[in-house]
Amino acid sequence: MGRGKFKGKPTGRRQFSTPEQMMAGTSASRPRTFKKEEAELEEEERSEEESEEESEDEAGAELKGTQGIIQVDNPNVAKPKNVKARDIDMEKTTELSRREREEIERQKAHERYMRLQEQGKTEQARKDLERLALTRQQRAEAAKKREEEKTAKEQKKSEARK
Repeated sequence: MGRGKFKGKPTGRRQFSTPEQMMAGTSASRPRTFKKEEAELEEEERSEEESEEESEDEAGAELKGTQGIIQVDNPNVAKPKNVKARDIDMEKTTELSRREREEIERQKAHERYMRLQEQGKTEQARKDLERLALTRQQRAEAAKKREEEKTAKEQKKSEARK
């Protein structure tokens, strides 16, 4: 069978297990070393759980060096990642970061400004309203002038017919 342009090395060929091998437990799909590693991991987990329980009992008993004398908060020390439900303080609110606080303040300021803008209390709103009044006045004068010209034109036509 053709394998195309790239040919694999003879050591990289796959070996598939037959159903008989799988039933007998001698299949190549799961090497024996994996089973040993899984057993070792389970044993380590059990021993860690036991050591954690023991360390909780002996928490204040043994401290190395000056740890018992000086209390230092080391930022590089790994903190416990899992927090149990009973340890969570529900009344404590999470503090926002500086960026989040500034973003919220910016949004509130923008909303406040837009409210004042709608009411016409800001400097920009006053200028806009003045401009709007001026354009309305100019349009009204232009419309009035057009009407006068139209009536004058109609009068000329009516006088020319007579």
